[in-house]
Amino acid sequence: MPQSAPSSAQRDHGGNLDAAITQYGGSRRDWLDLSTGINPTPYPLSTLAPSDWTDLPDAAAQSGLADAARSFWQVPQAASILPAPGASALIARLPGLAAIGRVRITPPTYNEHAAAFAAAGWSVTDTGKADARVLVHPNNPDGRLFCADDVSAPLTIIDESFCDVMPDKSLIAEATRPGVVILKSFGKFWGLAGLRLGFAIAHPATIAPLRDMLGPWSVSGPALRIGTQALCDSDWAAKTRLALAEARTRLDRAMTGAGAEIRGGTDLFGLYQVEDAALWQDRLARAHVWTRIFPYSRTLIRLGLPSSDHWAKLETAL
Repeated sequence: MPQSAPSSAQRDHGGNLDAAITQYGGSRRDWLDLSTGINPTPYPLSTLAPSDWTDLPDAAAQSGLADAARSFWQVPQAASILPAPGASALIARLPGLAAIGRVRITPPTYNEHAAAFAAAGWSVTDTGKADARVLVHPNNPDGRLFCADDVSAPLTIIDESFCDVMPDKSLIAEATRPGVVILKSFGKFWGLAGLRLGFAIAHPATIAPLRDMLGPWSVSGPALRIGTQALCDSDWAAKTRLALAEARTRLDRAMTGAGAEIRGGTDLFGLYQVEDAALWQDRLARAHVWTRIFPYSRTLIRLGLPSSDHWAKLETAL
């Protein structure tokens, strides 16, 4: 059935800590922000070269980042890789890859996809055949997974922003199919959301219009260097997956101990059902712990992971 695009009021996101501070007081250092699904232990940054800031990014640096991405995500040689200034920059442009039509997006899911298609004049629906389809894999906020059989539209976008915690579930092999675009986000697993780095991976003919839309030098020099270093650090990635899985287990234990029921998530966030989500958010906010609730549900609440030195704050608040 057709659905309307999220309005500006509905296009809520995590990370809106300023609103919490305005309502509940305190300063940013007083708060534990669990409203996002960002790794609380980010990839350690190395010293940048002065040229990273002063020079236009050269072709070698851009190729180096693409090569690192191909190796890390095991991208098929027949697919092209396009780095971008964040996955959001790509999401806003993806509707332009096909003539305006009908896009299938099954809610609940990340609301920027529906907003981008609606802004481009598309009709957004959650059932039936369509000219385009969006699969957030694993889904935000419930963590549900899709499979190759779900690639059912001429333009299919597979948003794998949270898939780095479960690389064995990636649908990267589908990137060789014309019209299939795999999105990767650097901000979640590596915990560097402020770097603004994302990737589109697709058949060369599908990538070409996106490359033209972004123009030259779309990724900054610092992002090129840090992204390449991080994608080449497989040891850090392996250790981080283990640490995140342990932290998610601890989060589930803390939430269920406080009376919540597990309803999904990934190793970067948990989704829980409670009797009154707004009441839970309010009570935790009074202890300066910020969480995520949703305009479409009065019972669902989502929490990201605390860093190792903030578990006591969350567990005491619960």
